[in-house]
Amino acid sequence: MTKRHQLALATALVAALALGASGCSDTKKASAGTGGANPAAANDGRTLGGTPVKGGTLTVLSNQDFAHLDPARNWVMPTMDFGTRLLYRTLVTFKAEPGKGGSELVPDLATDLGTASNGGRTWTFTLKEGLKYEDGTPIKAADIKYNVERSFAPDLTGGPDYAAQYLAGTEGYKGPLQGQHLDSVKTPDDRTIVFELKRPVAEFSATATLPTFAPVPQAQEKGTQYDARPFSSGPYKIESYDRDKKLVLVRNEHWDPKTDTVRKAYPDRFVVVMGLKGGQIDDRVIAGEGADASTVEWSNMRPESAPKVLPKPEIKQRLLAESQGCTEMLSLNNSRAPFNDPKVREAMQYAVDKEAVITANGGPALNEVATAYLPPALSGGKQADTLKIAPGGDPAKAKQLLQAAGKEKLKVSLAVSTGDKGKAEAIQQGLSRVGIEVVIDTIDPGAYYDVIGDLSTTPDMTMSGWCPDYPSGSTWLPMVFDGRTIKPKGNQGNNSQFRDDATMKRIDEINAMSDAKQANQAWQDLDAAIMTKSPSVPLFLERKPLLVGPNIAGAFGHPVWVGQIDYATVGLKDPAKSQG
Repeated sequence: MTKRHQLALATALVAALALGASGCSDTKKASAGTGGANPAAANDGRTLGGTPVKGGTLTVLSNQDFAHLDPARNWVMPTMDFGTRLLYRTLVTFKAEPGKGGSELVPDLATDLGTASNGGRTWTFTLKEGLKYEDGTPIKAADIKYNVERSFAPDLTGGPDYAAQYLAGTEGYKGPLQGQHLDSVKTPDDRTIVFELKRPVAEFSATATLPTFAPVPQAQEKGTQYDARPFSSGPYKIESYDRDKKLVLVRNEHWDPKTDTVRKAYPDRFVVVMGLKGGQIDDRVIAGEGADASTVEWSNMRPESAPKVLPKPEIKQRLLAESQGCTEMLSLNNSRAPFNDPKVREAMQYAVDKEAVITANGGPALNEVATAYLPPALSGGKQADTLKIAPGGDPAKAKQLLQAAGKEKLKVSLAVSTGDKGKAEAIQQGLSRVGIEVVIDTIDPGAYYDVIGDLSTTPDMTMSGWCPDYPSGSTWLPMVFDGRTIKPKGNQGNNSQFRDDATMKRIDEINAMSDAKQANQAWQDLDAAIMTKSPSVPLFLERKPLLVGPNIAGAFGHPVWVGQIDYATVGLKDPAKSQG
């Protein structure tokens, strides 16, 4: 579809529905144009379909495979939900509740949220009794230590960096595959694990929710092949996995619900069908006939499907569209020309037409303009607006800055996931107004983060979002803008390859603050300072629209995992109606 048709379709959609902008911090806010409520927000904070009945097969329809299911490599928010709710457990997790309740920490493998000592530099966790893997063998503290160590292995790329940032004595460490282990993670017995940190971390209980802190027994180590068959400590195990086609999960009979207050494990099976077209998925779930009545969507409903859903109450009641709590950005490759020039980067802030990007992504019912990097949840409920640029941009100002930089004509590359081509074309069209030619390269969603995370293949610009792993600025700005996190392969977060000494110094200063309120304000101030250096362009704040079939029950968008369906509690109204 050409850009003209894509924009015309989305613009007609917005006009027909008379949708106005809706703030992330107030999801019921009236539409600017009509005074009416945002129809996409109708089910905010709700659980759809009532309480599930145990049994049956729940099918997940997806346009892509998972980037990584290996818990040492799993750092894409929806996949963290899927992995930690179904396949493996972590020391600590989040409550299975919609809305604010879902942000509450609860023990998972551990008996409590951990005990801090040594001024917050030492954290101790005790495992529950009776924890078992899928083969009935006991889960041991040493297995969690081993997976934490695996997160340092150069071949196991893509996973969270918190262990490397927080643990003491990790310089030069390359993981356990060559028989080397960390002294800063101790397991004095099978049920006790102790972490020695390089600095106090008051929020380490929240860090322990990440897949890094799931158990992997050393005897099951398969290196990069572990991605295809993680060894289950959760309620389900892998029966079969045909990459890019189909994943089948069946019950792990050794999972004991008495040890698990969060996961309900309603379905007998989960089947993930991959490689489908986004519009095809929407149409199947909207119709909800036969086996499709027992399906849910993995990726977002396509923008062009909105007029099939929002005006129709019987379909809209099956739509989840929670705020993702993330900021979508256009990352500029600061490591090379033309974006190693601060003036060119500043020009980009004015050149991008964010309104057109939002229109291409479904309109203001599902998005709002981003004016800062930190999402509203980390900045008092509303984003800052440091640069005060109009949503449609300021082409005249952008041309002026480019002229001052001696770069009045530019040709740059932009890589996006296949499903984001419409947004990429909106960026392309906006930049053409100021003499910047954009060449778009679309990449299969399952490979996207691996491609842009390899410094030998990353292009001039990439489009990706960043979400807090838990409610703290420490999970955002250091991950996205600390030059010390950049890796040759498996680079995550700092897609702009931004290396700035003043920024890194300030990150260290804020991390050393013991007063959480002081640190929170300091992160917001640093956000404003980084905006003036323009390593990337914040684009929009997005909802996550997901349709569920009419036989689905217990479905809600979890606030931590960017509005993805919480796989801990979802199931079926009538298992007998499911197939597969």
